[in-house]
Amino acid sequence: MTSTTATSLYNDAIVKKFTLAAIFWGVVGMLVGLIIALQLAFPALNFEPYLSFGRLRPVHTSGVIFAFGGNVLFATSYFVVQRTCRTRLWNDSLAFFTFWGYQLFIVMAALGYVLGVTQGKEYAEPEWYADLWLTVVWVAYLVIFMMTLRQRKEPHIYVANWFFLGFIVTVAVLHLVNNISIPVSLLDAKSYSVFGGVQSAMIEWWYGHNAVGFFLTAGFLGIMYYFIPKRANRPIYSYRLSIIHFWSLIFIYIWAGPHHLLYTALPDWAQTLGMTFSIMLWMPSWGGMINGIMTLSGAWHKLREDPVLQFMIIALAFYGMSTFEGPLMSIKEVNALSHYTDWTIGHVHSGALGWVAFISFGAIYHMVPVLWKKADMYSVKLISVHLWVATFGIVLYITSMWIAGIMQGLMWRSYDSMGFLTYSFVETVQAMHPYYIIRALGGLLYLSGALVMVYNIYKTIVPPRELAHA
Repeated sequence: MTSTTATSLYNDAIVKKFTLAAIFWGVVGMLVGLIIALQLAFPALNFEPYLSFGRLRPVHTSGVIFAFGGNVLFATSYFVVQRTCRTRLWNDSLAFFTFWGYQLFIVMAALGYVLGVTQGKEYAEPEWYADLWLTVVWVAYLVIFMMTLRQRKEPHIYVANWFFLGFIVTVAVLHLVNNISIPVSLLDAKSYSVFGGVQSAMIEWWYGHNAVGFFLTAGFLGIMYYFIPKRANRPIYSYRLSIIHFWSLIFIYIWAGPHHLLYTALPDWAQTLGMTFSIMLWMPSWGGMINGIMTLSGAWHKLREDPVLQFMIIALAFYGMSTFEGPLMSIKEVNALSHYTDWTIGHVHSGALGWVAFISFGAIYHMVPVLWKKADMYSVKLISVHLWVATFGIVLYITSMWIAGIMQGLMWRSYDSMGFLTYSFVETVQAMHPYYIIRALGGLLYLSGALVMVYNIYKTIVPPRELAHA
């Protein structure tokens, strides 16, 4: 991964733009998440129609997944592919188009959510016009990445690029198939999916689970396989294991979607298939986690000294935990208790906050001094503050949701001696109230940590003289 090529040969201007966009959208997405958490705890905070939970919830999910996560993936993939291929990003103009085109998609999607213009599909809410625009941007992204690999000066394609390319190609296929729809007219925002009934549900969760598997896992594993060895200044623990990790993850993950539809109208064989492949995912997931953590062999002292590396290793710990919990929850007997409860929300956020965001924060803290040609971040101590405030926030969040979710599941299937339900649905909602408040507190702490990062990065990239004249 080392290179003697002058850094001026790289197109870092586009990486800077995506990095700053990721930070901005990250704060926006987390703020909206805090607002809707408070709306669940205090329903009076819902303001109809535009600021209701139903309209703000997709703003939050798309904001943190596609706006924050997507911009992080653009930034890191452009940063990594240039340095591992020892060549400049192919076609600067097209690269800048992907930046502005992707930001336009985010704005189009968010406006649609607030105005009530959505397909009503999880993680795929944008209507047909936004989907078409994203397709154009994504094809440009794929072309840039592949052409940069083609013109590489390094004969070997480093494994991080395998994960990035796998994520780009698979997300393109998922997006195209799941969003096949027919608009009412070319001047109407409304469209109807060509799929219906259980087929529509199956395709939606084939898309939905693999959005998690490839957008939020494969892409961010590409980040892990570059930035942890780079930060530790050690080679990846086992390069052979990284290749096994890639191919096994790519093959197995794509079949796990039906576990979202257990105990539904989906044929039982398809449900069992999804459960089986989900359990098989334990092996490649934990193999990748072990590979990343063991990269520190011979350099464990750096983990005590470097909070950026701490972000990345804690991210791997959450990756291991959430990829254990996910297959566990896909087992039918466990799913009978967990499905439709807040346990699922806790699981999702242990992966999103702990794995995706923490590995992103680590990558951003590594890239910012490199991109702006600084010796280090403005304050290493503030990185530690961010780390521990955010970690405490995650713990509050996921433990409150675990307790609330298991309580929900048990209350929903509690019967009295006459065979009637012991608790009404309203009583289960009332029982959730204190845990919803704790969840909101955890979100507040996590957002506070992100704001500490914003301040630290601002002080790093803005020279003192400019601050004085501001």
